[in-house]
Amino acid sequence: MDNIYRVKKLENIGEIKVQAPGSKSITNRALLLAAISGEKCRLRGVLFSDDSRAFLESLIGLGFQVDINEEEKEVTVRGTGGKIPDTHGKINVRSAGTAARFLTVMLALAGGEYELAASPQMCRRPMEPLLHILQEAGVRFDFQGEEGHFPFSMSSPAGGFASEEKGEFSLAEVKIDTGVSSQFASALLMAGVLLPGGLTVTLEGARAESPYINMTIAMMKQFGIEVRREGRSCHIPHKEIFGCKEYRIEPDVSGACYFYAMAPLLKTDVIVNNVHENSLQGDIRFLDVLERMGCRREDTNEGIRISGSRLLGYPGIDVSMRDFSDQTMTLAALAPFAEGPVLIRDVGHIRLQESDRIAAILTELGRMGISCEEAPECGGIRIFPGEVMEAEAETYEDHRMAMAFTLIGLKTGKIAIKNPGCCRKTFENYFELIETLYEQRK
Repeated sequence: MDNIYRVKKLENIGEIKVQAPGSKSITNRALLLAAISGEKCRLRGVLFSDDSRAFLESLIGLGFQVDINEEEKEVTVRGTGGKIPDTHGKINVRSAGTAARFLTVMLALAGGEYELAASPQMCRRPMEPLLHILQEAGVRFDFQGEEGHFPFSMSSPAGGFASEEKGEFSLAEVKIDTGVSSQFASALLMAGVLLPGGLTVTLEGARAESPYINMTIAMMKQFGIEVRREGRSCHIPHKEIFGCKEYRIEPDVSGACYFYAMAPLLKTDVIVNNVHENSLQGDIRFLDVLERMGCRREDTNEGIRISGSRLLGYPGIDVSMRDFSDQTMTLAALAPFAEGPVLIRDVGHIRLQESDRIAAILTELGRMGISCEEAPECGGIRIFPGEVMEAEAETYEDHRMAMAFTLIGLKTGKIAIKNPGCCRKTFENYFELIETLYEQRK
């Protein structure tokens, strides 16, 4: 793909109907659970993107037997019952935060000596709270760069925590702050099943009820691991035999939301195939926001329909997006065209994701002539309606910046997206789907 994508204005569009790829969050959780299970598991509806490929290549690099059928969106993983086939492996998680957090904990709890590398972007992202817990338990780390960050080598007692009685390793209860990243908690929850005595994880911080943590616990149950949760305390039992023979992965609701946002923006109706109200994914709550803006919502056999074709306009909104913060940029893209200010609360943690997303939103909207400001009193952003000026939007190697700010271009025809290829992280054919929309005009 060229280094810049010039977004054409999209007018007179009929009903939009698209197919989103598989969920990254579910794909990478399913890959981990399948690998440590005792079953040969066929995963259907798998996402193929930079992040999931990094996870797949890491599993293969560790010696797991993985059969890939990309055309059918299927992967078969032969579980090894918590044993790592190559206990002296080398992997590169690239920019995949899920692979970075999930695999680090899995390898620490399974035991062995490993070398872990990552992209420059991932090397800047937080790992220290998770690594500190593992260090305290007896895992040894040698950091090749900044302390507490990728890249590093790690050594955990051979045979994993079976060596605990020798005093080499000790981990039975742990507290983890969910405020920086809920992935830390998910990593400990899933890998906790490997410990001979199980693991009790106490969730601290503002995101203890994160939908991503709830998703992890729900998926563990689907794979046969029953987590006992009492308030903020989660006990994961040790199980040697668990798993499933087949698991279907939901379409990616995060990716679907860019299309659903077109309903009020372009005054049209949108269906994303096979996205339904019973989704495990927290970003389904973004559809509540669209309803508050005047859209109608219906769960049909094909998928949820969001209807905005009868809207004359939509109001500004004041909303906490703590539990579906990946959609912050999507709402930010709708905000310039609202009838009043938009206040997005409780998203301060997105500074530490693929980019400093607070700064990126403010900078790029400002580049487009839109008045906006940080709202530190609520960990958020305030955006005012205005006239969009022509601009080339920086994406900061952040797939969500590229996909969300494309919406402004569809509305105005004034926006070009730099480095559109960064969407390969989660949604490889995003701009191909955008191109098909022009063919659907009335």
